[in-house]
Amino acid sequence: MKAMLAHHELAGSLEALEEQRSMRIEKLSDKSLGTLVKALFETYVVPDGFERDLLPEGKVATDRISIGISFRMSMPPDRWAQTKEEVEDLVAMRNDLVHHLIDRFDVWSEEGCVAAIRHLEDSYGRIDGHYLELVEWAKSMEAARDAAESFSRSPAFYELTVNGIAPDGSFAWSNSGMVRALSEAIVATGTEGWARLSDARDWMATHDAEQTPEKYGCRSWQQAVSESRLFDLQYRTSVDGRREAWIRKRRSS
Repeated sequence: MKAMLAHHELAGSLEALEEQRSMRIEKLSDKSLGTLVKALFETYVVPDGFERDLLPEGKVATDRISIGISFRMSMPPDRWAQTKEEVEDLVAMRNDLVHHLIDRFDVWSEEGCVAAIRHLEDSYGRIDGHYLELVEWAKSMEAARDAAESFSRSPAFYELTVNGIAPDGSFAWSNSGMVRALSEAIVATGTEGWARLSDARDWMATHDAEQTPEKYGCRSWQQAVSESRLFDLQYRTSVDGRREAWIRKRRSS
């Protein structure tokens, strides 16, 4: 249970995930069985429909990549309640064995010892059944972690986390790599919030060349800027009479 609870849920900036994992391991190291079971049925073994926001808006840094990872076992509510009750009974049995075995049986007599041994054997059968079930839960989580790790090394994962493009090709402009890079280019090449689109495009060609309109289904930079609805686009006449596109990050309403 300590291993599952330490690894089943992580969230935050990429560079902080490993430190967070270490802190969870340390935090759980001295927890009692009862405390572990309570936590297990709050966030890992959950009823169908359970939702938990690992990256709540307003509490996540916007200047770096953050990621939330969770592995859960979902059950119909009645099955979840039954499983929870069975494991809580196991905790009660553990506490009874540790604290009250000597009180319940006269271990100074042969008859009492025989009765105590029979009780221990019955208890062991229940413990072994729960242990084997817990092992299967752990194996299932490990298989899910392996699958997630394999996906994290795939091009699809890179496109999703860096460029905001889902495996089916869909994306939200606000989470796209192009908008992020274009915003950085405006800061690097502009003045008073405005930048020539040509200057921003040249900066991106040097610093983030993979961010192109075509990557996001657009034929031109002007189309990408317009469809994103996240930038103001303005045309100005240069000193030599040419018409130039200028952009700035649109202010939030």
